[in-house]
Amino acid sequence: MSDLKIVKPNDAKEIKVEGQTVPFFEYKINDTTYIEFDTSKCGPPEPMVNAMLAVGLIKNKDTKVIMINHKSPAGLLPKINANFNIEEGTIEDGKVKLVFSYKEGMSEKANLDDKSCDG
Repeated sequence: MSDLKIVKPNDAKEIKVEGQTVPFFEYKINDTTYIEFDTSKCGPPEPMVNAMLAVGLIKNKDTKVIMINHKSPAGLLPKINANFNIEEGTIEDGKVKLVFSYKEGMSEKANLDDKSCDG
């Protein structure tokens, strides 16, 4: 199953990450832990800030981040596409769903300090 088809279960647990501005939820499906957040009602720089915090939680192939946003985050993708696999698709109401996952040998090298929004 494509990760874009994953639906957050009702029993997802809210987690706290320092600096987040929207709720983050964690749940497990099979052997994969998903961290999901929705910035579709937020304006810059909140989508960038939350995405950089969330992808920082990806430490191995068993953790993926799901971001729901009102559009493709043009400022974010160039900052992290060399370091993470990114799957993107459109969901209900024209929102965009992105799934970020571990890229062997590259995710560890990501500079996640620059949370400015250039897009």
